[in-house]
Amino acid sequence: MTKLTADIQANCDLFVTETKETLKVWGLCNEEGDWLSVDSSEFENSEVMPFWSNEADAKHHCADEWEEFHAVMIPLDVFVEDWMITLSEDGVLVGVNWNEQLEGTELEPSELAKRYL
Repeated sequence: MTKLTADIQANCDLFVTETKETLKVWGLCNEEGDWLSVDSSEFENSEVMPFWSNEADAKHHCADEWEEFHAVMIPLDVFVEDWMITLSEDGVLVGVNWNEQLEGTELEPSELAKRYL
């Protein structure tokens, strides 16, 4: 059962809290090794890569147009220290704990990284 709700700020806070506890972040990757990224719904001409704080919520999104993807764990230290730098350099936003309606926070990677300090 998901803990995600229509409250996107609460879902964002849950992302940070839960990933600090488990030391795991979950993203969606296909067999070719391509990570899911989509057009931002908030910022024009921007790309966003979604991540979840638990495997079940990530797996839930591996359906319909994303059925070719599967949930893959990223260690939190690698996520914060490597992924946030790379995504920032690439100009890609981070989407955290999108709910079933694909609603969620879209952040600059540096903004998310600051929440782990």
